[in-house]
Amino acid sequence: MHDITQMLKAASQGDRAAGDQVVAALYDDLRRQARSHLRKSGGMTLLDTTALVHEVWLRLADLQGRDYPDRRYFLAYAARAMRTVVIDLVRARQAERRGGGQDLLTLNTEVADQTPQHEDDMLRVHEALGELAELEPRLAQVVEMRYFAGLAERDIAEALGVTERTVQRDWQKARLFLAASLRS
Repeated sequence: MHDITQMLKAASQGDRAAGDQVVAALYDDLRRQARSHLRKSGGMTLLDTTALVHEVWLRLADLQGRDYPDRRYFLAYAARAMRTVVIDLVRARQAERRGGGQDLLTLNTEVADQTPQHEDDMLRVHEALGELAELEPRLAQVVEMRYFAGLAERDIAEALGVTERTVQRDWQKARLFLAASLRS
């Protein structure tokens, strides 16, 4: 664990090889996160676990100037990046589905029915989480770390510098806020 912290510091100072070593060392954790995230997103993207991890790595490849004090912070940031990748893909697919500036002629109406209807829900959750982040940033961090990264309450508490009970309260508040936002 200490080695990862040293590699993260080296990567933030511009050592590209250290960044590659971090991903190699945490690859199984990233795959576990990606698998969990894709399962929860209900197949809204055509990405598989490996593709999502690689897409996230492309976004995280330049670690220079970013401060990740330890493994948990890095994995929490990776979870946020995974969420962003999935949301970007959903938005792109919806733009294509709604025409994307092209004239569209569908000869077979069954094709339109095959598109998952949950994409709108995913975007609504993303927007509600963004709204929560503006009002209560820590609550949004708890949601990202718990739901998207799959971190335990103890790990979240350590990463945020609060007690486990505070994390539990924040989780409850965040769930209530998100439920109310999604109902309206």
